Amino acid sequence: VQLVESGGGLVQPGGSLRLSCAASGFTFSNYAMKWYRQAPGKERELVATITSAGRSTNYADSVKGRFTISRDNTKNTVYLQMNKLKPEDTAVYYCQVALRVVIWGQGTQVTVSS
Repeated sequence: VQLVESGGGLVQPGGSLRLSCAASGFTFSNYAMKWYRQAPGKERELVATITSAGRSTNYADSVKGRFTISRDNTKNTVYLQMNKLKPEDTAVYYCQVALRVVIWGQGTQVTVSS
């Protein structure tokens, strides 16, 4: 079982990034997927959730209206489109799935700075 994030980087405030998380080793389409983030010195926080078929999503208040979670079950991939980025969005972003155990990816760094 593996989750591999990609798409992070350095972006200016107001810019956009699209994160991807490629899953393998389990039946991706059967499970809800989540994106978390952890900023330096802070606890890891839940950013967005998407149900197994992608019909329902939820967001942290801090990202509502700016971030969009989506998935492609034919590609075993979940995405996080991040628009109107702010310096406070700077963090390591992780995808997560709860199987019998919780599986985390290795994370991808997002830095929002001018």
